[in-house]
Amino acid sequence: MADSVGRLADAKAVKGPIILLADDDPDDLEMTRRALAKNDLGGDVYSVDNGEEVLDFLHHRGKFAPPAQSPTPQLILLDLNMPKMDGREALREIKSDPELQHIPVVVMTTSAAQRDITRAYELGSNSFITKPITLSELVEVTRVLGHYWFSVVKLPQKSGA
Repeated sequence: MADSVGRLADAKAVKGPIILLADDDPDDLEMTRRALAKNDLGGDVYSVDNGEEVLDFLHHRGKFAPPAQSPTPQLILLDLNMPKMDGREALREIKSDPELQHIPVVVMTTSAAQRDITRAYELGSNSFITKPITLSELVEVTRVLGHYWFSVVKLPQKSGA
């Protein structure tokens, strides 16, 4: 179960790739967590529910101030339609920040509108996925995502790592 900052894993040990889920729908978050867990990707998953929290998490501000509470994710799964600051604004901020722009951001949203797809890529999204409706479809999507982002591609490491 997630704690007050949406963390699923034990704070003492990294149990898999660090993934940040940004989505304001608790049902979608839970389904995504379950799908990630079925693919052995659920051990180090954090969640936030709006774009402001995405940036606070990435910059270790507010309730995410201790870096141990907000490690740099290896992948961000970002919904577009969130309160306070939507995913488009958060994506723009992430990709324009030299300290954050290396983090892969996969937009995963209910939209299949071409304008949303085009805009997401213009803002620097690394991929765009329309959220699957069923758990079994989401399990397959997260399997492919996990394989691609954590087995196939090489991701940059922080300097000194």
